[in-house]
Amino acid sequence: MIKSILVFLWLLLSGCVGIPENIKPVTGFDVEKYLGTWHEIARLDHLFERGLTQISANYSKRDDGSIKVINRGYNAENNEWKEAEGWAYFVDAPTTAYLKVAFFRPFYGSYIVFDLGDNYQYSLISGPDKSYFWILARTSAIDEQLKETLVKKAQQLGFDTSKLIYAK
Repeated sequence: MIKSILVFLWLLLSGCVGIPENIKPVTGFDVEKYLGTWHEIARLDHLFERGLTQISANYSKRDDGSIKVINRGYNAENNEWKEAEGWAYFVDAPTTAYLKVAFFRPFYGSYIVFDLGDNYQYSLISGPDKSYFWILARTSAIDEQLKETLVKKAQQLGFDTSKLIYAK
């Protein structure tokens, strides 16, 4: 009985750091170039961001080698900014953009950068399955043609882009 419970807990705690089918993390990833502030251009809806606008994420290095994640968004209904701090760790080599992120330890979720623009100007992010998807950019808006290209790429990979929420 105890062994079954331990196996179940292990599966529960480790089950959210997988990679969806046909999603390949960027290799040759340079975390130093990725650090800094990213703005959300589009996302699939999730409870933890529901009702928020002007969402950004800031990544910086911690002394222990992990990545500090600060997600921030504005809740207009309550007229307040919401902020959450998390920890990110590379699952494989630090040159592969496949990380596990926790905002509530010990529960981790996949953070997979599967496309990066030249000079790290935009990124496409997946979670452990295709219900998690983000388009991030260094600026709060991107060219419409680029946005359409990125959305089309996500659609071709199996993300339900008809449900995207776009930043205003």
